[in-house]
Amino acid sequence: MQFTTQGAKEVVIKGRGKFISRCVDISEVACKRFLENTVDIKNIKIDSEEFQNKEGKSIRVSTIEITLGRK
Repeated sequence: MQFTTQGAKEVVIKGRGKFISRCVDISEVACKRFLENTVDIKNIKIDSEEFQNKEGKSIRVSTIEITLGRK
């Protein structure tokens, strides 16, 4: 929607933990079905975040950022 209604030149899709696969699926569908030949994957950044859970344990969770951009 950002590309079609807002006229965005770049869109960043972010996912964390078990939602990383959904992030990848969304970017692939956007590039190969909805916006075919108009949008490409420009950058992929992977990282991890550390935070405290409810019990006070330190937990590390993987993250991904996929940048889509107009051709």
